[in-house]
Amino acid sequence: MAVAIITGASRGLGRALAQALAGRGWDLVLDARTTEALKEGAEAARARGARVVALSGDVTDAGHRRELVAAARELGGLDLLVNNAAVLGAEPLVALADQPLDGFRAALEVNVVAPLALVQEALPLLRAAPAGAVIGLSSDAAVVAYRTWGGYGATKAALDLLSAVLAEEERGLRVWWVDPGSMRTDMLAAAEPGEDLSGTPAPDEVVPVFLRLLDERPASGRYTAAERAGAVR
Repeated sequence: MAVAIITGASRGLGRALAQALAGRGWDLVLDARTTEALKEGAEAARARGARVVALSGDVTDAGHRRELVAAARELGGLDLLVNNAAVLGAEPLVALADQPLDGFRAALEVNVVAPLALVQEALPLLRAAPAGAVIGLSSDAAVVAYRTWGGYGATKAALDLLSAVLAEEERGLRVWWVDPGSMRTDMLAAAEPGEDLSGTPAPDEVVPVFLRLLDERPASGRYTAAERAGAVR
C-alpha cells in the first residue's frame, strides 16, 4: 500500500484529501493540532479501509516531525508528503502597516520552516519510494498582490521557491506546489470575516485536482486548480 503524510489533516483540504486517499487504498499518517477533530477524521479514514496513524502536535516541533516520519516508516515507507498545515499570521488579515511581527514570525515557522524541515526528515524514505512525491500548498496570494494578504502571501511565495529548488535538486521525485484557489474553509472565514463564501468551492470539490496529479504524475512544477479544472472533467 502507498503511504502518505498529510499535515493539517483535521479539517479543510487536509481532511478532504485524507478521506479521498483512504478510499483509494492509501495508508495515512495524519497530523493536526486539534486532537478531537483529528481523531474523528482518522476514524472516518479507517472506515474506508485505511491504516491510519493520527498524531496530534505542532509541525514546528522537531520531535513531532520525527514521530510523523517514524510512523510512515512503520507503515512501510513514504510515497507522498503533503505540506498542508498553515497559519495566517493575523486573524483577520491586516495591512502590512499593522502586521504583527510575532504573527508573521509564527507564519514563517509554520508555513515555510516546518515544511522544509519535514522534507529534510522525510527525504530518505521519499527517495527510496518507487514514485516519491511532495505537495506544497500554495496560494494565489503568493503571486498576486492582494491588500491585507502580504504577510501570508510572502510565506507562500517562499514555500513556492523552496519547492522549485527542491524539484531541481531531487530529480527522482515529483514536487508539485499547488494553488487550490479559494475554498470554503475556516481559514478563509477567519481571514476575511463577513465575506460571503456561499459560492466558494468546498475542499472536497478541489480534491480531484490533487488526485489527478497523483494519477498522471506531470513534471514537477506549480499548478493551479483553476488551470487543471478542465483536466478533471
